[in-house]
Amino acid sequence: QVQLVESGGGLVQPGGSLRLSCAASGTIFSIHPMGWYRQAPGKQRELVATFTSGGSTKEADSVKGRFTITRDNAKNTVFLQMNSLKPEDTAVYYCNIFVGVQLYWGQGTQVTVSS
Repeated sequence: QVQLVESGGGLVQPGGSLRLSCAASGTIFSIHPMGWYRQAPGKQRELVATFTSGGSTKEADSVKGRFTITRDNAKNTVFLQMNSLKPEDTAVYYCNIFVGVQLYWGQGTQVTVSS
C-alpha cells in the first residue's frame, strides 16, 4: 500500500514563495514517477509539474520559470518550490505517484495567494 502526505501549503501574498513537500510511504523506487497537480474551485484538476518515468521533468506553461519540482529519492519525497506566486495559483495542490499501473493521490494541501 502506498500513501502520500503533502505539506507546506498556506496563505501567501502575491509575489511570495512557498515550498510544498510530498512524502511517499510503501514500496517506492526512484523510477516511479511523482508529480504535482492542482485544482481550483470550479475547475478541473490540472498538471503543475511532474517527473516522467525517464526521470525528466515537465511543467505547465503557466508555471514555467516560477515553479521547480525536485525529488529526494533517499527520502521518497518530492518538492514543489513555488516562486512569484499569483492569485491564479490559488488551488488545492495534490501530489501523485505511479506504481506499476496504479496511480495514488495525496489528500491535498491548500495554497491561497491573496493580499
